[in-house]
Amino acid sequence: MYKLPKFTTENQDEILDFMQKNPFVTLVGFDGEFPVATQVPVETRLYGNTIKIIGHIMTNTDHCKAFEQNPNALVIFTGAHAYISASVYEEPAAASTWNYKTVQAKGLMRFLSAEETLQVVKDLTDQYENPHTSPAAFKKMDDEYIQKHLKAIKGFEILVSKFDHVFKLSQNHSIKNQESIIANLEQTDDVLAQQVAEEMRRNLSKASF
Repeated sequence: MYKLPKFTTENQDEILDFMQKNPFVTLVGFDGEFPVATQVPVETRLYGNTIKIIGHIMTNTDHCKAFEQNPNALVIFTGAHAYISASVYEEPAAASTWNYKTVQAKGLMRFLSAEETLQVVKDLTDQYENPHTSPAAFKKMDDEYIQKHLKAIKGFEILVSKFDHVFKLSQNHSIKNQESIIANLEQTDDVLAQQVAEEMRRNLSKASF
């Protein structure tokens, strides 16, 4: 990771919050020859001081087979990102850059039983579909339909043993430069750039205390 002290935080709750707010991750494994990767939605849960990442993947895939051989997993969480033009700096004859936030979590994957996998799917569905009002609620699905599709997936649980992060928001620049960057990003039609501007403004507010 491109990690410098200015681009990190000591606040573990902030890191966990970022992981929980960015649940569509890149799940990386190793099949013995090449890395394998899949984009999947997950839940990040805290049990005391233990972090677990929970989700499911298709059974008949190279990815699933890779984890059956090697349970070591890397999970990459990413948020909004944006190109930062040096043209708005106090001294613009400098290198432009990119701002972004990311967390990388490592740990051992454990495949879940059919009953546990069913619970994972239910929990994930209930998180995004109102279980009481949505016509796509989990409880509205036919049991035969659920059991048929359950055979094609495996639930997993990753016990996080290590995680690292980069929250790069131009903290290595002057306040004036940061304010100019924010103003420039807010003027664009790029939703991600606007989100980065919001993150930067929030970060500046915290730094001022």
